[in-house]
Parts: sequence; structure tokens; C-alpha cells
Amino acid sequence: MKESTGMSRRHFISSLAMAGATVSMNNISGLFATNSPPVSFGPVHVFSKPLQWLDYNSLAEVLAEAGAEGIDFTVRPGGHVLPEKVKTDLPAAVAAARKMGLRVDMIVTAITDANEKYTEDILRIASEQGIKYYRMGYINYDDSLGVWGTLQKYKPVFKRLEELNRKYNIHGAYQNHYGTRIGGPVWDLYELLKDLDPRYIGCQYDVRHAVAEGGSSWVNGLKLIAPWVKCTDIKDFKWSQDAKGRWAPESVPIGTGMVNFDEYFRIVKSYNIGGPVSIHLEYPPFERYNVEMTDQEKRKLFVKEMRKDIEKVKSFLTKYQLV
Repeated sequence: MKESTGMSRRHFISSLAMAGATVSMNNISGLFATNSPPVSFGPVHVFSKPLQWLDYNSLAEVLAEAGAEGIDFTVRPGGHVLPEKVKTDLPAAVAAARKMGLRVDMIVTAITDANEKYTEDILRIASEQGIKYYRMGYINYDDSLGVWGTLQKYKPVFKRLEELNRKYNIHGAYQNHYGTRIGGPVWDLYELLKDLDPRYIGCQYDVRHAVAEGGSSWVNGLKLIAPWVKCTDIKDFKWSQDAKGRWAPESVPIGTGMVNFDEYFRIVKSYNIGGPVSIHLEYPPFERYNVEMTDQEKRKLFVKEMRKDIEKVKSFLTKYQLV
């Protein structure tokens, strides 16, 4: 019987094969589970955004004390490392981390095009420092072009980034995020990435945003995008109302919200998803916390609270034999 809607499995695989010049079958096999050797999920980094009040050495000390294995530095305007100072400051930040036994496998940037002013400087210095993954900046839909038109506009942009990433042997990853920007539903990222080499460009998958955006269907998006997921973000959330009665996802400590982490890690293992993971601390006391404290009091409290998320993630990795 001819299918009236959707895409058959045979047609889907055939479409993927069309991109064989850039995406090998070894890379796309994860779409339907894989028998390839398991990859490691980790090491566990912490996103430096809520810790930018600490200098590089102090940040490394705090994260090492909390049990982190790496630092996911912000290398963007207003970040821990400013793009215009990347040549001097990123090596200094990496050195401070490594002095405390921490890795820097991933960074967060605002890069959305290979032709932007600091893109090549950031990628070159990052590559020289042994950094293998960077998160890209966000892109909005252009209402004048519509959804499909915007995606077609950005396909050559992603292709240029893939080529530059290949030059520096680094992987650029676009984070899926709750809301109306590109990457919200995850499926749109497949259209941008399907013909590109996942070794050099992909999705930094964020399960918190995927669940908030997709409800129960987030599992389908993850399975679809799996071959292009080489690094991940992790956090949890619950729905809450503000004073005006508007509902929105509110980040909470890992394991206390709505994300089904057992299901998530089962899929991660089944589809052989690996690479470094970044814990995002987007709840009090790291954000939206108005208690006056000295820096020493903040350090003590932050270490205590972030250790809980770090240990929770490590417990899942142990449970599902992902380390």
C-alpha cells in the first residue's frame, strides 16, 4: 500500500544515502540503533556562565572542589573570555583549568557564520588548545522568508561553518532551545544538518529544552538528530506561573523536575551518543538569588549545591554504563 503521509523508512534511508559524499553510513547508523563500539559519555563539564564573578584560577578551584571534570567556558561577548581577547585569555583559562586537573573539551560561543569578525580566531585558538567542541550562537526565524525559507537561507551558512570547522578539526554544535528560534523543535535542525558531516557540525542536544518544547515527542527528535549529537547539555525544569499567570519552564536541580532522565540515558546508550556533557546551573542560588553574601560565602554555597547536580549526573552515567 502506498503511504499517503509521512516518509517511509526506506525513503528516509535513501535520502540519507544521497548525502553519502559527506556523511558515512557509520555516522548515520545511529538513527536506527547501532552495533558500533560504545562511546564515552563525558567528561562532566560545568557551564561557566553563572560563575563569571570568579577569575580563571578561582573558577577552576571551585569546580574541582565540587567534583567537576571540566569547564565549559563562555567565549562570547560578555563571557568569561571576550572574543577580542581570545588569543591571550583562552590559553590562560585553559591553563588554569588544567592546573587543577580539569579538562576544557568544549566552549560556548556566539558564532553563527564563518565570516564573522572573530570566528576564525576563536576556532584556531580553541583548536590549538585541544578544544574539540564549541556551541554556536542562536539564529532567529525571518518572518519575511517563513520557516522553510529561513532554513534554506541558512543551509549554505552551516555549510561554510562545516568547512571552517574541518580546517581546524573542531565540531560546531547548535543548541536546541525552548522557544521560537531555529532549533526549538529539533526537527528543523535536521533540515540544516542532514547533508553535512557530523564530525564537524551538529547539535548540542539539551534534554531540558527538548522536553519543555516537545512534551512526549522529544524522543523522536533525539533519535532523528542522534548522528549529529557529539556533545550535550543537561539540566531539569518544571512548569511555573509568574505573577501575571503566564506559564513558562523554570530550571530546577537535576532529578527534581519533569525530565525523565532514565528514558533519556536509555536512548543515549541505545543510539551510541557520547562526548562531553555540560551541566547548566540556571536556578537559585546560581541565578535569581537575592541574598547578600560575601564571595567566600558564595563559593561555599555554590560548591555545595553544584556538587549535587554533578553527583546526580555521574550516578546516571554509572547506572547506564556510559563511563
